[in-house]
Amino acid sequence: MKILVVGSGGREHALVWKIAQSPLVQQVYCAPGNAGIASVARCVPIQSNDIDGLTSFVTHEKIDLTVIGPELPLVMGLVDRLKAAGQAVFGPSRLAAYLEGSKVFMKDLCDRYDIPTAGYRVFHDAEAAKAYTRTQEVPIVIKASGLASGKGVMVCQTLPAAIDAIDEIMTRRVFGAAGDSVVIEEFLTGEEASFLALVDGTQVLPLASCQDHKAVGEGDTGPNTGGMGAYSPAPVLTDDLCRMVMDQVMLPTVQALAAEGRPYRGVLYAGLMIDGPRVKVLEFNTRFGDPETQPLLVRMKSDIVPLLMAAAVGSLAGMTIDWDPRAALCVVMASGGYPTSYDTGLPIGGLEQASALEDVQLFHAGTARKRDQIVTHGGRVMGVTALAHTIGAAKQRAYQAVRMIHWSRAYYRRDIGYRAIAREME
Repeated sequence: MKILVVGSGGREHALVWKIAQSPLVQQVYCAPGNAGIASVARCVPIQSNDIDGLTSFVTHEKIDLTVIGPELPLVMGLVDRLKAAGQAVFGPSRLAAYLEGSKVFMKDLCDRYDIPTAGYRVFHDAEAAKAYTRTQEVPIVIKASGLASGKGVMVCQTLPAAIDAIDEIMTRRVFGAAGDSVVIEEFLTGEEASFLALVDGTQVLPLASCQDHKAVGEGDTGPNTGGMGAYSPAPVLTDDLCRMVMDQVMLPTVQALAAEGRPYRGVLYAGLMIDGPRVKVLEFNTRFGDPETQPLLVRMKSDIVPLLMAAAVGSLAGMTIDWDPRAALCVVMASGGYPTSYDTGLPIGGLEQASALEDVQLFHAGTARKRDQIVTHGGRVMGVTALAHTIGAAKQRAYQAVRMIHWSRAYYRRDIGYRAIAREME
């Protein structure tokens, strides 16, 4: 088989790395890829939002399966274009991907089908949004409705902060068209976790539990990012809670989308808030999480290619996934200044030494090759993922590798996995 992975981040590097291990695969391509992906796949210079270019490449090269990593090409309808050209593709249609493309649609769908989520109001006018916010208690959550690379959610501890968040989204337009409308939500207490599952239109096959750290600062403080680290399994997601999530969230959502004429195929990712025995949906993503994909695929022992193909063609029934019983933890190394302004083009050292460590995988995100040197090329630069018998041991191994990697003003959180490790010590 020839497989194309669309995207250029750590998630795509992990997918390429795992797909390349399959005995079914002769060649892996990645568009556009990055410096790390280039070591395991043939990178092609086509941007992930170039729908025409990608469709032309897939048909010309006779690609057997296209796997789409980022959300933007999904929302733009790349799956629809490829299917219309007779190509097999892993990912939801444009109509189904709207579940992530519009938080307004997502909240309204949950409301119509009794899928548990936070109370909310939708506003298309900044002044009306601010007037409503002034009548609410804080903390309060302000969300840009559209795609904002994981940065469009603001948990506001004070009323002035909430008013400023509305201005930032709707008046100053820092997220562009994503701020045409806002969702204002009640603040939920508890612990966040990620629940991912493969979906073939009707069947839902859950992946292992995982948990990420979205905030830039230690102790989960500061603004949200695309993700600063993740680990699997997530002790907060007990077997009973996983069954509850399947029964109350995942299956009803897939059924709701089918009922709305938006049948879902691909991977469905629910961001959850867990408060004791209660679970509510914070968000849905219509693609693999980043960085959750890194520890999940390091733990996946099964060949991923038959799973991806089965989800793409509607034949997941009876399939299972074999998982390494050990834990995996990923630390994201970012450019200094992320998630706002940061420098690029900075030489990265120590990669060979770090990658030589046992049970450590380096997944490149924002990297590029400049002559014979790998340099920074984005906000999140590297995901350092380690496997060990406990999350605490995986953390020690991952940070051993992190300390070997260096570039000017490299930044990373030092507390990834702290909640899970506290549970291990109880």
